[in-house]
Amino acid sequence: MLREYLTPDLVATKLPGRTKRQVIEALLDIACRSGQVSDCELAKKDLLNHEREISTGMENGLAIPHAKTAGVEDFVVAIGVSRKKIDFESLDKKPAQVFVLTLSPIGSIDPHLRFLTEICTILKDKEVMHRVVSAKTDGDLYNVFAEAVGMETVDPSLD
Repeated sequence: MLREYLTPDLVATKLPGRTKRQVIEALLDIACRSGQVSDCELAKKDLLNHEREISTGMENGLAIPHAKTAGVEDFVVAIGVSRKKIDFESLDKKPAQVFVLTLSPIGSIDPHLRFLTEICTILKDKEVMHRVVSAKTDGDLYNVFAEAVGMETVDPSLD
């Protein structure tokens, strides 16, 4: 799944924001700038509504804000790391630092579930998670995921 959907412009090592909402908006901005979101306001509304219903904070510093929305025509992902730890109402009650936003078209099931399985498998490896949090540039961050799934890497100075 990462091979199909992750590109260097969809990652950020210096994710701005101090609150859950600000982090979600920053990730959505990355996705919107990529041109893959046809209605950014609708996607934002759907993301925030879903987050109000149930927190997407996982464990071990990971949060996966996600929503189904008519604001996208295909599955979209954006990955960010915050230098600050953000309260995301996580399952383990600890703040999150790594954020994986996903948007799925309404009615789709398979891409979202397959992607969540893949990303959780990758990030449960403590060494990979350490490399993600320690990435200095967007290129470094992208390369951690590219190496994990056998994709071609990019210039690590890419920011």
